[in-house]
Order: sequence, then C-alpha cells, then structure tokens
Amino acid sequence: MVEELQMPQRGPRGVRDVPAEQFIRAYAEHLKANDKIQLPSWVDIVKTAPFKELAPYDPDWYYIRAASLARKVYMRQNIGIGTFARQYGGRNKRKGTVPEHFARASRGLIRHMLKQLEDVDVVAKSTATKGGRAITPNGQRDLDLIAARIERSSRDEVDFEEE
Repeated sequence: MVEELQMPQRGPRGVRDVPAEQFIRAYAEHLKANDKIQLPSWVDIVKTAPFKELAPYDPDWYYIRAASLARKVYMRQNIGIGTFARQYGGRNKRKGTVPEHFARASRGLIRHMLKQLEDVDVVAKSTATKGGRAITPNGQRDLDLIAARIERSSRDEVDFEEE
C-alpha cells in the first residue's frame, strides 16, 4: 500500500534539491581537482573577518568558501558583495564581559573569490542591476551537474540499503 503512495521520480535535479553542505563539499572538491581556482599566496595567513583571531584551520577553506559563494549566487541572483559580507559575518565571542557586536566579513576576500569565479565563467557581473553578480549559463550547467551527481549517489545509497 505504501509503495502506491510514493511520488514518482522526477527528471533532472538542481542545486535546490540537494542539501547545502553536501553540495558545497562536492563543488569545492570539483574546484580543487580541476585547478579552476588559483590559490593566492596569502591564503594560509589571511583572516576571513576582522573579528576573527586566526586564519581558518581547514587547508581547503578557500575552495569551500568559493563553492558557498557560487551556491549563494545560484540561489539568489544579483546579490552584491555587501550582502555577502553580512551573510558571512558574525560576532566576536571572546571578549569577557563586554557585549558582543556584529561585524561583517572581509569584503576584499569575497571580492577576490568572486573575481576568481568570474575568470572561470561561473559568475558574471549582473546587467540587470547596478551591482551584484549573476550565475552564467556555464556556471549553472556545472552546478546542476554536481547537484545531479550528488542526487544520483544518494539515491544509489538508499537503493543499496533497501536491498
């Protein structure tokens, strides 16, 4: 009876159909494996925001942040650097009794990553608005292919567990 109620599998999947964490990890691995993004020389010493004390511990953090930026542009077109800085911002939690205050992330770092993504034709400056970035057709194709690969692998794992 339950089998009759299940929805049929629909066609192609997109970035919206897969969990964000899985997609970002997979796309970061794709960027790293294909040498699409060149790491700057200062990648191991730069902080991601003024309120941070140290650089990220993960050696692949640059690829992960770039993949996250690409996903955010895919999900919401014409988004600008200031919005990204607010979204990646946070609070300094190690100030003792002093109240925490929100601070934005490093806009220069975000700008550098977006320029790298522009160079590999994943995003482009938006023509619809004064500022912001939009996903290119090549970028949308790449991101959808990665999402479909994730969906296929997760579906294969579910089929394997049922047997």
